[in-house]
Amino acid sequence: MSIREPDIENFTPLASTLGGVLIGLAAATLLLFNGRIAGISGVLGGLFGAQSGDRTWRLSFLAGLLAGGMALLAFAPQVYVDTLQLPLWALGISGLLVGVGTRMGGGCTSGHGVCGLPRLSKRSFAAVGLFMSSGGVAAWVTMNWVLGGAA
Repeated sequence: MSIREPDIENFTPLASTLGGVLIGLAAATLLLFNGRIAGISGVLGGLFGAQSGDRTWRLSFLAGLLAGGMALLAFAPQVYVDTLQLPLWALGISGLLVGVGTRMGGGCTSGHGVCGLPRLSKRSFAAVGLFMSSGGVAAWVTMNWVLGGAA
């Protein structure tokens, strides 16, 4: 198995920065005007058993996420590169495990990183530190032990 070189030709710092700013503005707007945290696992998890008024904003939020992805697929399909060679059942199990992990961690990376850190949440600082260090260790193990070193 070979490791691909970074795709420098498609490096998009301006678009990436703009996307990050828009995510931050959306999270801040939801918090300021609705008093809600824009953590995806919390939005989805709170949908089950929610009151009808609480259910409306959650469904709208999730519909907006799906609509954004569908719009990107319609207008810029080249950004979706099908390189994953996994069966659908493996993707389903992976998604389920991510969901279990976010519930165990009291929130997802978006909730802790985008919403918790700006609010100076101690729990979010601990969670993001664990996410980042675990990701770094997993990447190092994968690169050095699973793939046999960088190509």
